[in-house]
Amino acid sequence: MKFRLLALPLAMLGCCAGLAQAAPEVDEASWFTDTYKELIEINTTYSVGNTTDAAKAMQKRLLDAGLPAADIEVLEPFPKRGNLLARYRGTGAKKPLLLLAHIDVVEAKKEEWKTDPFKLQEQNGYYIARGAIDDKAMASAYVSALGQLKREGFVPNRDIVLALTSDEERDVPSNGAAWLIKNRRSDVDAELGINEGGRGELKGGKPSVHVMQIGEKTYLDYAFEATGPGGHSARPTPDNTIYDLADALTRLRQYRFPVQLSEATRVYFERSAPFQEHALAADFREVATGKPSQAAIDRLSNRSSIVGLLRSTCVATQVEAGHAPNALAQRAKATVNCRALPGDDIAAIKAKLDEIAGPKVKVSPIELSDSAPASPLNPAFMGVVERISEAMWPGVPVIPTMGVSTTDSYRFRAAGIPMYGVSGLFVDPEKTGVHGLNENIGVQQLKDGREFMYRLIKGLASNP
Repeated sequence: MKFRLLALPLAMLGCCAGLAQAAPEVDEASWFTDTYKELIEINTTYSVGNTTDAAKAMQKRLLDAGLPAADIEVLEPFPKRGNLLARYRGTGAKKPLLLLAHIDVVEAKKEEWKTDPFKLQEQNGYYIARGAIDDKAMASAYVSALGQLKREGFVPNRDIVLALTSDEERDVPSNGAAWLIKNRRSDVDAELGINEGGRGELKGGKPSVHVMQIGEKTYLDYAFEATGPGGHSARPTPDNTIYDLADALTRLRQYRFPVQLSEATRVYFERSAPFQEHALAADFREVATGKPSQAAIDRLSNRSSIVGLLRSTCVATQVEAGHAPNALAQRAKATVNCRALPGDDIAAIKAKLDEIAGPKVKVSPIELSDSAPASPLNPAFMGVVERISEAMWPGVPVIPTMGVSTTDSYRFRAAGIPMYGVSGLFVDPEKTGVHGLNENIGVQQLKDGREFMYRLIKGLASNP
């Protein structure tokens, strides 16, 4: 009798111990929000921030989700400028999928913002913080999605490589994405990759188009410089470095590089045409044919949001000259920033700038990024993106486009890895505050973007 009385509590204890050892169910939405908040509130600016701390925080998140410690590394080429490289192992039936995002952010001064930029604030249905979009939204969505997939026991048909990088905002070639390609090329090799560069666009608060970046222009800086003996301003001479430079810049202002219409450009104009006002829609449709009239090209070239899709561009951005108000300048210099279309001949652009500058102005390269081809319009990849996008935002078209700004995707494209800028994050392009004040994203739009990314990763890594 005593044995039976003793046995009952022990049996109950064993039952309860078993229950205690069972993994608690995770609220995935809360886990994502907590991940996002944690990443946002680690200052990762260059001046005082620390991307190593951010990388280690995301490393712990992945460890807690069940990824093996051997598959998650924090790589720190420079103090406080760390990167995270992780691998979610699959069957190997296909080449890996790369998930790329940067965790450094642009500087932000607390006194200029309406909130503390490094404390996540929710106001009127929006999250406000530095990095709220660029690029901690995607970084935390990746970590959250991989955590959920691991908890679900998902076995992908390929390895999924996660790279959270530093120093993208400063385009540093000795760290971040460039460092990984140079030093860990085999570990980031992939059939294709996903990165920032695309977005959904809201009009009147409703989703209108889902833009996907498949290529981006090459960043180039050149110096235009005129030099001379100078002299006293009371005794001016025909030779004047400021006038020589001004003449060169006037010729640059008047020149337009030839129009180049790639497949991606034509698809963008074709799919975007229905969403434009009548006259603009007609010009878009002309471009989509590949044989637009000069009048249509001229009209579109006067639109700052469009011209970069049509041609390579070069524009003066900085000027300095002279050493005294009563002296002829011995030196006059301008910085000319160019954005070259994928496939454009960089040497030919330099030759044209030499011609424009003329014999009295020297053109010298300051910074030349690697040229990279556009990623192909991969039907299988496009099909997955369009299927998921249609399920979440019915009737909203996915529109491939050429990015006119620069992301780390160009480095991977130059290394032979096709990259696609697609996020599922819908924003009003005029009100995001990215790189400016009060960067923000709608709370619901952030959640939807995370759900899109979860479905996309799973869709791209599922059999067949």
